Amino acid sequence: MRILAGVFGALILAIQYPLWLGKGGWMRVWEVDRQLDAQQAKNTRLETRNNALTAEVKDLKQGHDAIEERARYELGMVKNDEVFFQIPGGARRE
Repeated sequence: MRILAGVFGALILAIQYPLWLGKGGWMRVWEVDRQLDAQQAKNTRLETRNNALTAEVKDLKQGHDAIEERARYELGMVKNDEVFFQIPGGARRE
């Protein structure tokens, strides 16, 4: 009787191994699920970035305000009738 119980115990363990550690086991399912969540988060960040870039391209194609803003910010340009004042940063106290 003990031999039969040992054989059944060994069979149960042999059946459990592929379920937990095999190619399609729970450990692999959990790992793939974790990778899926990480990829979905990355896709959400990239989609937000793409939407912002699309809006910026639309502004640059249709409006002059975006072009003027970029010229002012990136190139330091001013209009003919404007006066530009540059205030240098003061001494920092530490």
